[in-house]
Amino acid sequence: MARSFDFEHAPGHLVRRAHQTAVAIFMEETSEFEVTPVQFAILNALIDDPGEDQVTLAGRVAFDAATSGSVIGRLEAKGWVRREADPADKRRKLLWVTPEGEAVALRMKRAVARSQTRILAPLDAAERAQLVQLLGKLVAGHEAG
Repeated sequence: MARSFDFEHAPGHLVRRAHQTAVAIFMEETSEFEVTPVQFAILNALIDDPGEDQVTLAGRVAFDAATSGSVIGRLEAKGWVRREADPADKRRKLLWVTPEGEAVALRMKRAVARSQTRILAPLDAAERAQLVQLLGKLVAGHEAG
């Protein structure tokens, strides 16, 4: 019997390795934009729901609310996001994508689509669909409780 844990076949290790690969590919494909996957998700979430508050947005893109402020701050510094205090509650910050931010997000879509294709490239079409379905089920199952 082996004394060490077989981490190379452990789901957690494999998910971490897959995440590393996905982020590396995303960063290669979107390098001209100098944006992270989370920043891209934030831009797109705000395009869909302008004026959303910072805490709700963090939950929507599955990012730590405490850390999201610095990520949003970097987007704000680029001129891609506008942040304002909620008139009804000054502690609450509301967010909008600027016209420049929306234009950049739309220009990034092709690069992001290429990254998604590259991430799944080692799989055949049925495996791609199955992986996406299973990852969605895994995430939803853990979010449910």
